[in-house]
Amino acid sequence: MRRFFLLIPFFIFLGLLPQQVFAQQASVYNPYDVFDAHFFSQDGNNLRAADGAPGSDYWQNKADYEIHTILEVADTLVKGKVNIHYTNNSPHDLQYLWLQLDQNLFDKNSRGAATTPTSGDRFDVRGVQNGGYQIQSVSVQYKGDNYDIEPVINDTRMQIRLPFKMKGNGTKIRINVAYDFHIPRYGADRMGRQKTEKGIIYQIAQWYPRMCVYDDIVGWNTVPYTGLGEFYLEYGDFDYYVTVPADMIVAGSGVLQNPKEVLTRKERKRLEKAKNSDESIFVISPEEVGARSTRPKHSGTLTWHFTMENTRDISWAASTSFIWDAAKINFPSGRNGLAMSVYPAESKGQAAYGRATQYLKKSIEFYSENYFEYPWTKATVVAGVALGMEYPGIVFCSYKNKGKGLWMDVTHEIGHNWFPMIVGSNERMHMWQDEGLNTFINEFASDWFNEGEYAGGFTNNLPLRMGKMMPRFKESLSVPTYSMGLKDYNQYYFKTKLALDILRNNVLGADRFDYAFKIYINRWAFKHPQPIDFFRTMNDATGEKLDWYWKEWFYTTWTLDQAVKEVKYKDENSSKVALITIENLGKMALPVMMKIKLANGKTTFKKLPVDIWQRGGEWTFEFDSDSKIESITIDPQKDYPDTDRSNNVWVAE
Repeated sequence: MRRFFLLIPFFIFLGLLPQQVFAQQASVYNPYDVFDAHFFSQDGNNLRAADGAPGSDYWQNKADYEIHTILEVADTLVKGKVNIHYTNNSPHDLQYLWLQLDQNLFDKNSRGAATTPTSGDRFDVRGVQNGGYQIQSVSVQYKGDNYDIEPVINDTRMQIRLPFKMKGNGTKIRINVAYDFHIPRYGADRMGRQKTEKGIIYQIAQWYPRMCVYDDIVGWNTVPYTGLGEFYLEYGDFDYYVTVPADMIVAGSGVLQNPKEVLTRKERKRLEKAKNSDESIFVISPEEVGARSTRPKHSGTLTWHFTMENTRDISWAASTSFIWDAAKINFPSGRNGLAMSVYPAESKGQAAYGRATQYLKKSIEFYSENYFEYPWTKATVVAGVALGMEYPGIVFCSYKNKGKGLWMDVTHEIGHNWFPMIVGSNERMHMWQDEGLNTFINEFASDWFNEGEYAGGFTNNLPLRMGKMMPRFKESLSVPTYSMGLKDYNQYYFKTKLALDILRNNVLGADRFDYAFKIYINRWAFKHPQPIDFFRTMNDATGEKLDWYWKEWFYTTWTLDQAVKEVKYKDENSSKVALITIENLGKMALPVMMKIKLANGKTTFKKLPVDIWQRGGEWTFEFDSDSKIESITIDPQKDYPDTDRSNNVWVAE
């Protein structure tokens, strides 16, 4: 999640920080802490291999969904029935099943409400009336027998205690749940209702009971949903039906199966035209919104039928106010897809959502070309109340967004279709593994789009800013999302992104990093990687033992302070060989980059590997020159989050 409305206050806050120097009187560096030979506390096994790949016996369970739902606008109510076809591919017998009831976050007595600060935040869930699921019935079908179940509900989790043991190794069970819930106006920045001139926009998410993940790491993943931490979900196929008032347009994850029933002939022809157009084509123009000619019937309801395969979630939106446009997506394999945007009149125009489809199209094309081809056919941007939130094949963005802010929001949210919708990490526990990796690839998309129209939007002066912020972080990136301080959780985005930038540009080089990064994506597409799987893959595919790097960036709050201590000459009567002594004063270690200016006007650059710090925090090296040294600058490009730049420069007296 997102998101990018977070960036602006985050960077403004950083800009207001005093320009203080985090000077350290003496080195606190300990090479034995950094170069820890026992970073990996366990060996690889047949489930998760030592090289970071899924092991020979890797398994994960599967959840297929059939959902029928009704939007009752008079009561702002969603009523639904979900049939979950759950496959237990584990080798274990299951005595009970766990489901997520995310809407229970909006119960006034939820843990999320209890843990929202009195000052509030963007995930504030207090004040929602009649929030949460009403579970009408639960039953299961197993091996031809039917069982009514009295579920045990605790906050955002529901346990189904089985009157039998569900066998493993591919055994199947069907779970049937009837439910309803009231739609919150502002659903923790992930869903809700936005009033516009021509109707309410309903962004509907976390809208059906979903299976918790049962995995080889902890068994059932039942950490409660409290707002900030996002989701961890099984993959499966979805077949869902959304019944709404006939005058509404529905945008949903996946592919619409019954266009003849819910769209007019003109709209269907325009969609066909859009499938072959790189330019955006109106399906419903601003002038047509609300016109009787845009709907195949004018009273009662219509049911929109969608399907989506091999996905971990789905979402949808509905409104009478939607302008709708679409354009072709060109995939590297040669196939085509469809990018779409739906938005109200308040958001129209080329300065705003008039470009949203192009932002979406170009983002998908870029990520498909450079990382992994988008596996589905369609994707949609929906303007509404949510500031920025992602789901497979559909993203919710603020209807107020314009220009660069809209680009950043769209490319970030659709980028999440790679992390964690394709590479299915556990957002509830390891937020950096989706937010950070996504923010990392977003910058490349921004630099590329329209010849750099929005270049630099994500990380302006990031190393300098993080040099000020990192000493203030109280928790490391390894801290689970639900425990991270609300003032610190932006580091999941930006500290992670900076760590990957430095690893790519200053430690490994672009070719080695990019090769290994793509190996990771391909290995773990539609699977459940843990952080250790990412670390092991990067180590193995680059041929570099990066344990020291993973430890200092992801498991500590260490900071960096590199310094030039002194310059001497090997022969006092000659300037040909200089003895340059540098120091590592902070706890972190990184390669050293130096700009050396000579008195004769020449300038040279020197890079030393991180290995110089393996035996201590001070290093002297010989530098051959034909003139005395005038100055030395460490990290001249300002790539590092150095906490004290005053000692980065040495000037001859």
